[in-house]
Amino acid sequence: MSVPAALADILYPEIEPYETGFLLAGDGQRVFWEQSGNPDGKPVVFLHGGPGGGTAPWHRRFFDPEAYRIILFDQRGCGRSTPHASDPAAELRFNTTWHLVADLELLRRNFGIARWQVFGGSWGSTLALAYAQSHPEVVSELVLRGIFTLRRHELEWFYEGGAAALFPDLWEDYLAPVPVIERSRMIEAYHRLLTDPDPAVHVPAAQAWTRWEASTVTLRPDPELVDAMTASESATAFARIENHYFLHGGWLREGQLIADAAAGALRGIPGVIVQGRYDACTPPMTAWDLHRAWPDAEFVMVDDAGHSAAEPGIAAALVAATDRFAAS
Repeated sequence: MSVPAALADILYPEIEPYETGFLLAGDGQRVFWEQSGNPDGKPVVFLHGGPGGGTAPWHRRFFDPEAYRIILFDQRGCGRSTPHASDPAAELRFNTTWHLVADLELLRRNFGIARWQVFGGSWGSTLALAYAQSHPEVVSELVLRGIFTLRRHELEWFYEGGAAALFPDLWEDYLAPVPVIERSRMIEAYHRLLTDPDPAVHVPAAQAWTRWEASTVTLRPDPELVDAMTASESATAFARIENHYFLHGGWLREGQLIADAAAGALRGIPGVIVQGRYDACTPPMTAWDLHRAWPDAEFVMVDDAGHSAAEPGIAAALVAATDRFAAS
């Protein structure tokens, strides 16, 4: 995906990594990472969405490269990490929220970082919250966008029919691969399709799953984003990993991340919550619940945006947050 021209004056200029490599995370997993910006700057780790979305070069541009040591990594099974979940033989049982939390902590220790800022949007906000609640002493700040916590009603809204009220035409395309008799449980039905070894079954299902999400994450349609996300290999990994996580509720207790925030698991960690008013993928109710549970965080509602970090209002609010924390 190329960055919209509207973001040229919002994001920092393009930069290249000064170092790349693979984290040998165990379970046969090789997790790709990169570092850019200032090697002596404030450490920040970028957590991409999905799960299964992978990182892109423009993700480096939310951070002042003179101030930040910018760490991006592709979570298990996607992007440049291997084994890649587009391979039907790829094993997903070693790909869970808690495996990713462990990967993050291993990455931090390998880099010799005492504390770092954690930046995540959508699924990245889920992982950021799980990590910060598990390791609060190593998190200097949290910058979160499009809050998603995998509560049952959040999953039902977007994947089981709630959002069809807003996008009935797009919903028909999402329904199409699933037999009528299975449509009362769409996540389960898609799991059967996505785990079928036959590419004639799992690739069209993956593209339909991914097209639904790509078509609804922006306030206005973005055909370029849809085309990029529905390429067969990336769509297969994205859909398989997302569906695997959602089928298992992220291996979280129902409501765990909000409840633990309310119980003080994030106490003392400064943060910013950025939320699009018209986010149909992760509606504002979850961001508001987190805001009430975590009073240390500033809440920013962007009134002319949906879910995507590539929307100008969202991007501007995220850059303002990282700029604010750059010297702290």
